Amino acid sequence: MNKKSISPIKVLILDDEIDFTNEISDYLQNSGFVPFSANTTQEGYAILSKNEIDLLILDVRLPGANGLDILKNVKSLYPGIEIIMVSAHGDMDTVIQSVRLGAFDYLRKPLRYIDIQIAIERTQKYLHMQRKLEQIEEKYSLITNEMESRIGRHCIGKSAKIIEIYELAKKAAQYSDTNVLITGESGTGKEVFAKLIHYMSKKKNNFFGAINCSAICDSLMESEFFGHKKGAFTGAFSDKKGLFEICDEGTLFLDEIAEMPFNLQAKLLRAIEEKEITRVGDTKPIHPKFRLISATNCDLQKMVDEKKFRLDLLHRLNTLHIHIPPLRERPEDIAPLLLDFTEEFSEKINKPIEYIADEVFEVLEKYSFPGNIRELRNLTERAIILSEGKSLEVSDFPLPAIYSSTRKKDYTEINLKNNEVELIRKALEDCDFNQTIASEVLGISRYSLIRKMQKYNIDIVKKDVSKLA
Repeated sequence: MNKKSISPIKVLILDDEIDFTNEISDYLQNSGFVPFSANTTQEGYAILSKNEIDLLILDVRLPGANGLDILKNVKSLYPGIEIIMVSAHGDMDTVIQSVRLGAFDYLRKPLRYIDIQIAIERTQKYLHMQRKLEQIEEKYSLITNEMESRIGRHCIGKSAKIIEIYELAKKAAQYSDTNVLITGESGTGKEVFAKLIHYMSKKKNNFFGAINCSAICDSLMESEFFGHKKGAFTGAFSDKKGLFEICDEGTLFLDEIAEMPFNLQAKLLRAIEEKEITRVGDTKPIHPKFRLISATNCDLQKMVDEKKFRLDLLHRLNTLHIHIPPLRERPEDIAPLLLDFTEEFSEKINKPIEYIADEVFEVLEKYSFPGNIRELRNLTERAIILSEGKSLEVSDFPLPAIYSSTRKKDYTEINLKNNEVELIRKALEDCDFNQTIASEVLGISRYSLIRKMQKYNIDIVKKDVSKLA
């Protein structure tokens, strides 16, 4: 992905009249362009070889050179450059020949600023359309337009790691009944790949059901998965299908599978092995056919060792394993993702963005992104809202102070799974016990944080500011 896909238009004026080039350069600079000027063909070619010029304003007559020959040569060497020809001695034959050789426009000297403005505006619109097309073509899109409309994402990335994962997802899609376990930190895109596997498979026209295991209270979890009969318990006013039935012939995606209660894991294992379930309060078995994809940001093998997760269930879930690395380990994916999110939110907010400063890419590629792709998406949306005009600058991406402080304390090197209690307490204290911010720092959902706080008996004890005064 070319980071400079969104950048100001660079214009080279090649004319032997120094006053003319200086005057046009000043005008272009004041109009928001990046001008270059040359008074000889040698200077012109030197600038072209060292800079990505978008537009060339070229005089037809130059000392010792023919502008039409230069036009032909430049279009051959740099086909992406648009050229406006200018001359004080133009005739119709020269105009026709210029157009045939690839000139975008032709102007007569002496030029008025309004003439230049109109010509450049016409060229600018064309260049923007060209850049838009290039951006779509260059952006490493691993999916078709149909797939994009289904999973709601344009771009996955261009790094070797992501391409390898995508190929593994394609292979998984070929075997529609094979269970897949997707691991990775929170915000890395596990559900995106789960949807890819489903919509690339034979089950693509059937139901894709996604559920976060940490978002359902334990008392209702069995009913949600297996369904229930009317009168099975207080509040069961009618028969209800569970997720296994709803996803018959389709795919069931279980996010945060590590949060599933231990006592329910045995029933899940039986449902997977036997493809047989029984609604709560019923005795009649049901045999749905579904593909199961699970995801977690925890170390399930460690949980097995700690007797918190069933080994036999892990083996059933882990027929195919896909691990998605964090964004900090694939910084080359940041640029295409940023361009993708910028396009998405500029349309959504109705605030066109035509330029992203190079420094933005440099700063973001050095950032650790504890929240991964989800954090980059949120940062981009906020930056567009805060931006002035049609550009994004580094100042529009104020990295949260809390993240800076956590990096100084080296939290990014602490693995949550190895020392959860200590890390949760430190994160809560540094976030002034704001659970929403603390959960983002830890890379888990707020509901998961609350469950872990309850699990480890971590109380919220705020400092009494009045006593410190």
